[in-house]
Amino acid sequence: MNDITTKQDVENLVNTFYEKVLQDVELAPFFTRLDFKAHLPKMVHFWSFVLLDEPGYTTNVTDKHMQMPLEKLHFDRWIELFHGTVNELFTGEKAEMAKQRATLIGWTIQNKIKQG
Repeated sequence: MNDITTKQDVENLVNTFYEKVLQDVELAPFFTRLDFKAHLPKMVHFWSFVLLDEPGYTTNVTDKHMQMPLEKLHFDRWIELFHGTVNELFTGEKAEMAKQRATLIGWTIQNKIKQG
């Protein structure tokens, strides 16, 4: 397996991950009304920004989740699926960074929701 090195790698990660999310009993309900044609490119851009230093991403990820009725079990499941997807597709420094960043993002959003 290779590391995450290109935008195509990020697209593969994001698309594979969301395929799993949409089939997951705990997470799918949060995504049923989402327009994935519009959402997936934003997620590819976000993860390209995080992992490949691609410029131009300015959306506040936390704000997008503040009004959702998310609980710890949802964050735990999201992280579990994300880590599993990364492990299934990639190995290397950027793959490890992706898992670390996903964990940090999940933790940050979860704590801001608690405080909000």
